Amino acid sequence: MKSHQPVASSRVPKSLELFERALRLIPGGTQLVSRRPSRSSYGVSPIYAERANGARFWDVDGHEYIDWMSGIGSVLLGYCDPVVDDAVREQISLGTIYSINHELEIELAEALCRHIPCAEMVRYAKCGGEACAIAVRIARGVTGRDRVLFCGYHGWHDWYLAANLAESSGLDAHLLPDIEPIGVPRGLAGTAVPFAYGDAAALGEQLGQHRGQIAAIIMEPLRSELPPDGYLAAVRQLATKHGAVLIFDEVSAGLRFGMGGAQGALGVTPDMAVFAKSISNGYPMAAVVGRREVMEPAAQMFISSTYWSDTIGLRAALTTLREVERRGVPHQLEVFGAKLKARLNAIASEVGLPAVCCGVDVHPHLEFELDNPQLVPAVKTLYIQEMAKRGCHGNTAFYLNAAQGDAELEQTAAAVREVFAIIRDGLAADNVSQLLECAPQHDAFRRLVR
Repeated sequence: MKSHQPVASSRVPKSLELFERALRLIPGGTQLVSRRPSRSSYGVSPIYAERANGARFWDVDGHEYIDWMSGIGSVLLGYCDPVVDDAVREQISLGTIYSINHELEIELAEALCRHIPCAEMVRYAKCGGEACAIAVRIARGVTGRDRVLFCGYHGWHDWYLAANLAESSGLDAHLLPDIEPIGVPRGLAGTAVPFAYGDAAALGEQLGQHRGQIAAIIMEPLRSELPPDGYLAAVRQLATKHGAVLIFDEVSAGLRFGMGGAQGALGVTPDMAVFAKSISNGYPMAAVVGRREVMEPAAQMFISSTYWSDTIGLRAALTTLREVERRGVPHQLEVFGAKLKARLNAIASEVGLPAVCCGVDVHPHLEFELDNPQLVPAVKTLYIQEMAKRGCHGNTAFYLNAAQGDAELEQTAAAVREVFAIIRDGLAADNVSQLLECAPQHDAFRRLVR
């Protein structure tokens, strides 16, 4: 990534100074693509946080924000949740990792198996991408097959990026277009094949083309929209028919949809599922769960790490599960999300902006319905830019957490009313680009790394 020169009039000068230091030391400047400042409003949006609490964080330049990204989806109860943090602090006083095992590994596994329909056995990891790689390894080991069909975003590992070895646009429809598989062994070409969400007939055709070769079908059961009626049930039938292991990636969905995850809410049970983010309220923790006949053979596979037994993540996850159930968090998020959508849609109608807040209630998102779709990136960036000025950090999607309440809703609604009016007037005057104080926000990975 080329160095970004600090913007003289920026409202976040310390963030920009820190980012310049980072670029000299850290390739790309950040550890997560979603945290790169080019993903928001460079020079206006915050880049570095100093502290956080509840639904908000404070940046290094002294600004306070409602965090509508909720730690990139990893914070479900809110920042610095006292119950989870107290449990972690107590665990730290007892030790965080040992030369032998700890009972927490069993307790968390029992809790996951009690709640999640497909869970009969459990393996742990520290992040979602790592857990997806474990799940795919297990599926390949159980079936003795190499090829994987996938739909959605599943991390950075070789098995997944191999999709772009055979076809440079293989991942374009799966959240991050234009990824170059630099460093991925060429011998993996053809081992990961994407399929389109919502089209069971097309998936059946792909399974037929690769008959007897597919180890796993790994997919996000949903993200922002409910699946078409009968679609997931059809996928379940196809996986069974072709002897493929069906894996649900619930890293982003997880407990937001209920204690049984999205699979429990949707009524379709996979063979395996991957959880992270929502299960431990910001502490690094992930789990691969599945049916016994699929999971048990993993005992013979070399899948091993010292830090997967770290008791901080185990304690945080176990406590988070208990608190999510005790507080009724999934229902709370659903009710709050419905209120947020209704409020923003009413404002869009009153202001006269062709925008709609839609999607599932626990993860709604904004769509700008413009006659000229080429204007959408600039309009999205203008929205992000102006919302940041008004103390709302995020993009056009909302990751909800249990700490968000009436105060956050009222502040956001007031900000949206002003910002929607700015966008409306900019569209009418055909000067949206002139209102931007940064380059338009973009999704293409290639532009992020060059």
